[in-house]
Amino acid sequence: MTRDSRTHARRTSARNAVDVAHQRIFATIDAIPRGRVASYGQVAAEAGLAGRARWVGRLLSRLPAHSALPWHRVLGAGGRVSVGGSAAREQRRRLRAEGVGFRPSGRVDLARHAWRPESAG
Repeated sequence: MTRDSRTHARRTSARNAVDVAHQRIFATIDAIPRGRVASYGQVAAEAGLAGRARWVGRLLSRLPAHSALPWHRVLGAGGRVSVGGSAAREQRRRLRAEGVGFRPSGRVDLARHAWRPESAG
């Protein structure tokens, strides 16, 4: 095997690992039920990527505008809507439509709406 082919094999392997990680993140987000929310960190941990909350955020920031993935169910730590502008308004609108309540601080009431996969809902 030549040096170039080894480099290509490593790059292909790394790309495949990233694709698998992305699919695990998407599958985790897709599993969050209607009316429940999870933090970026929780999504990363549930996908087997503990400590990769920012990666989850970056991945979600690159979703196509009309993605069917329920991105709006993913929040910052402590129930914060961490996107800005029209995306924040859309996220709040979608969450309210699902019955998710907000505290006066503007954060989601995690005591009522946090996703707990081990309790199936």
